[in-house]
Amino acid sequence: MECEICHQRPASLHVTNYVEGNKEQLHICHQCAVDEGYVEAEQAYQIHDLLSGLFNVSHSVKQQRQERNKEAVACPTCRMTYQDFAKTGKFGCSDCYQAFDAQLDPLLRRVHSGNTVHVGKVPHRQHEHLKQKQLIQAYRAQLNQLIEEERFEEAATLRDKIRAIKDRPPGDMKEAD
Repeated sequence: MECEICHQRPASLHVTNYVEGNKEQLHICHQCAVDEGYVEAEQAYQIHDLLSGLFNVSHSVKQQRQERNKEAVACPTCRMTYQDFAKTGKFGCSDCYQAFDAQLDPLLRRVHSGNTVHVGKVPHRQHEHLKQKQLIQAYRAQLNQLIEEERFEEAATLRDKIRAIKDRPPGDMKEAD
């Protein structure tokens, strides 16, 4: 495969960028990669660089140099900088999560397909039981609200729904209306 920039040398670097959900691939030779700022002239690759690349928000060496020139944000507790985190992939203390919150949000969105909140997983055999339990909790919250508002007839109907759900086996989860 030839370089997509100079069309003279074989491509030795394959760059994949995801911009607004669109995948863009670029296949370039080492010389064009140096000229465009993707790599430095004598840069050697290590597995550590590949893994820590997940934590770098910037896409090129030029952008990395610009970011280094900016004032580095540091954790107030352990004094770790975001650049230190990007190199090691580990935080120095629990306060680093708060200190680097602005940098972590885009990183987590990229790594976790846009999700930044952990919702957990439910074992398959417990799914129906937990679904039933959550529905009862939601109905109880509504029931308490209805009692506070002195809407007793509606509260009695909801109470009956809760009883009906409790009497059903967990595998038979069809919401009673």
